[in-house]
Amino acid sequence: MTDILDELEWRDVTAQTTDVDALRDALSKGPITVYAGFDPTAPSLHVGNLATLLILTRFQRAGHRPIGLVGGATGLIGDPSGRSTERVLNTSEVVAEWVSRIRVQVEKFLSFESGPNPAELVSNLDWTAEMSAIDFLRDVGKHFPVNRMLARESVSARLGGEGLSYTEFSYQILQANDYLELYRRHGCTLQLGGSDQWGNIIAGVDLIRRVEGAHVHALTGKLITKADGTKFGKTAGGAIWLDPALTSPYAFYQYWLNADDRDVVRFLKVFTFRGREEIEALEKAVADRPFAREAQRTLAEDLTTLVHGSGELDAVVAASKALFGQGSLEELPASTLEAALAEVPKASVPALGATFVDLLADSGLVESKSAARRAVKEGGAYLNNVKITDEAHTPSAEDLLHGRFMVLRRGKKSIGGVEVG
Repeated sequence: MTDILDELEWRDVTAQTTDVDALRDALSKGPITVYAGFDPTAPSLHVGNLATLLILTRFQRAGHRPIGLVGGATGLIGDPSGRSTERVLNTSEVVAEWVSRIRVQVEKFLSFESGPNPAELVSNLDWTAEMSAIDFLRDVGKHFPVNRMLARESVSARLGGEGLSYTEFSYQILQANDYLELYRRHGCTLQLGGSDQWGNIIAGVDLIRRVEGAHVHALTGKLITKADGTKFGKTAGGAIWLDPALTSPYAFYQYWLNADDRDVVRFLKVFTFRGREEIEALEKAVADRPFAREAQRTLAEDLTTLVHGSGELDAVVAASKALFGQGSLEELPASTLEAALAEVPKASVPALGATFVDLLADSGLVESKSAARRAVKEGGAYLNNVKITDEAHTPSAEDLLHGRFMVLRRGKKSIGGVEVG
């Protein structure tokens, strides 16, 4: 049972723990109950949340009992951790909807089947909603020294700037009470979270010690950053979401396929279940054959399958091949083709009538009409994978895929698109 800590150490995903020796001792005595919480601050989890969720999954695979907590109560308050300004509060109806959506996502990664360690899924609204303000202040709040609360990084950072409302100031008490409730209800003795949650998690450890006289544990995962210094999981359009309606499976796959060589081995450790030997072999491939992008392809395939399923992986791989002339564009589903073209330079036109040269230039695939004419003249311009050699060629309705789209290509690697209507 202690092997899980060795695995997490090898994968280089852990940041802080209360007492690693005490945790090892607890793990050596048999299965423990461990939880991680996910607040509904958006309609979906993103890949930053996925890093924590996969640590929870690894604990279950190692034989421990996992609890996934969705913050139906804390989502109404807002965590100040990592924020420089006050969070905008969502309505209870919005939060309830997001709780339902996130519950479905969490369920995909944990096993709830009967056995020695089936997962539990809970909402902290179940015990927080029934607590009166007086009960909250008397039974929970009295155990929190204000000076210690002020010293929490999530609080002190805000006090030096725009300040902090009492609502967000109270967040750490609510999260600490969650740990206490899960300790009482389920015997939970380990809380997981991102390293930015350390102060909130420690507050729960302290509360259980004060109220129950028990010693429980905390473990945080590293916040994942990229080698170029940019925040992990962010693009020009926002986070990389797990919900296919917010980040399409095609865009999700391409994100990992385009991982920097400096990042890909680390991402394989964090986000896949590949073993040490497999990852070390892929690391060698990165060093010896970086042009083959074997590690990136493995990462993209594993993660797309994990999050979206093997069917979606097959669809996005087929789309990737078809866009570059290695498959049939006509056989791609409209939704997959639309998602693929959303990731490349694209022209939107109200109706047919423009020449192929005009469309090449308007899409941004080439820098000008003269460059478009030159690409056609040199034999390096394609419409739906068919080479176009006539500068005056004007696409017709027969060229439309699903009645709306056309795929443009310049050379072997540069893809663009057109959407009509």
